[in-house]
Amino acid sequence: MRKTNIGRLPDLGLAASPNLRRSSQHRPIVWSIAASDSGGGAGIQADVLTLHDLGCHGCTVLSAITAQNSLAVAATEPVSTAMLQQQLTALAEDLPPQAIKLGLLPDAAGIALLADWLQAFKAKHSVLVVADPVFGSSSGSQWHDDALLDAWRALLPSIDVLTPNLPELALLSGRASQPLDQQVALLQALGGSAVLVKGGHASDSKQVTDLLYPADPDQQVIALSNPRLASRHQHGTGCVLASALAAFLAHQYPLEDALVLARAYLQQSLAHGYATGQGPGALGHCGWPVKPNYLPSIHSSHWPKAPANPFAGLSEPLGVYPVVDSIAWLERLVPLKPGCIQLRIKAAPSPEISDAIAMAVVLCRQHQVRLFINDHWQLAIEHGAYGVHLGQEDLHSADLKAIQQAGLRLGLSSHGPFELTRALQLRPSYVALGHVFPTQTKQMPSQPQGLQRLALSVPLCGETPTVAIGGIGAEHFAAVCASKVHGVAMVSAITATEQPEQQLQHFKRLWEQHHAYHRQ
Repeated sequence: MRKTNIGRLPDLGLAASPNLRRSSQHRPIVWSIAASDSGGGAGIQADVLTLHDLGCHGCTVLSAITAQNSLAVAATEPVSTAMLQQQLTALAEDLPPQAIKLGLLPDAAGIALLADWLQAFKAKHSVLVVADPVFGSSSGSQWHDDALLDAWRALLPSIDVLTPNLPELALLSGRASQPLDQQVALLQALGGSAVLVKGGHASDSKQVTDLLYPADPDQQVIALSNPRLASRHQHGTGCVLASALAAFLAHQYPLEDALVLARAYLQQSLAHGYATGQGPGALGHCGWPVKPNYLPSIHSSHWPKAPANPFAGLSEPLGVYPVVDSIAWLERLVPLKPGCIQLRIKAAPSPEISDAIAMAVVLCRQHQVRLFINDHWQLAIEHGAYGVHLGQEDLHSADLKAIQQAGLRLGLSSHGPFELTRALQLRPSYVALGHVFPTQTKQMPSQPQGLQRLALSVPLCGETPTVAIGGIGAEHFAAVCASKVHGVAMVSAITATEQPEQQLQHFKRLWEQHHAYHRQ
């Protein structure tokens, strides 16, 4: 299979990296309420660079002015509460935000004002608040006392995601000697927000692991890890992560998806850090993350462990990929030799389903068409299908080791960056990206990804083949192909037409024309 070009995304006339910043018709507005860093590596300056880099319009509310360089913070002067209020009022009248990022807030009076303002503003407006509680600098400056910490605790009910590092968590909780989960529980009892505990200060010299504690206590804690990079140019790491998270939330990604992308953006920025003065340098701002090596590893107790070896690969792209629910449909479409085909029978295993899968395997072998069986992995192994396609909810009961040992290919569904990252960890034969458009075949818990997010997801898969799926019709086919997916899965676009055989042949011709053009 040809290598995916991850250096440049196709020009779809969409907000796709690296053209995201130039072509976007609409930039979500994100406020940064933080201090100015005269050295340009952290604070308001880092926030604005990050927000612009990720296709947002950054507005600023200065909480303080600092005199600093790469070596030290020489002075900090909070803005007056009157000026803080004037900034908030002016922006709210004309530039209301989709998300707000909070950074250094150096005095209790300003925090109290902000707590009241946020409570009133959020009662009337839908806005997400990401807070990075800065209490000190890496050069040794400190901005906290008992009154300021109490003010921060009173601010917690207005915060949606809190992103403390380990020392900041200990200061806010006041329980440094207690386990992390107890410290987090204390803060969530005060505010109920999600808490991302950043692990950069942990003793692990090889990995940096952040822990996401969801606001809902019934949801599992999620760990996200990246290799620790040996670079001294890490000034502003917390600012960049929090502002990136706010940016992705403003783009309407769910929290888990936004966090995966923000963690990838931070890792990319760290990898491209650069020297400024004599001390630690700044992080690079290189656009939307498009390389899989920047994605974090995701760990949770219910997710299968990654296999030692990848699943069997594909000899050629999947191409036009019909998904059908009966042998009758297979008999009509398989002789036309689609790139592959999937049999999806949504019923409990039975003798009839076993017979149908056995017939499907024989039929597809006769016509040399690759057959994937949806869900029924035991029967797929028993009858020797080419592969199995599973949704992520099916992985709790599937025996991945048995599937791999039987030599079957494995396709996995994903519905956003979080699920995509988890799927890639299992090293499948392909990953399905969807649903791209609204679909009538089943109720979906997630929102449609759209062409823009499809184009942004493909390069994150690296060498793993990709299949676009969900609501794709004739009017979308060319644009979907332009995203450089390795296959296009369709259901009703073929089976709900008056002449499904002719429609399949039409899609095959379009696929070949598209790939012939790009091979020139």
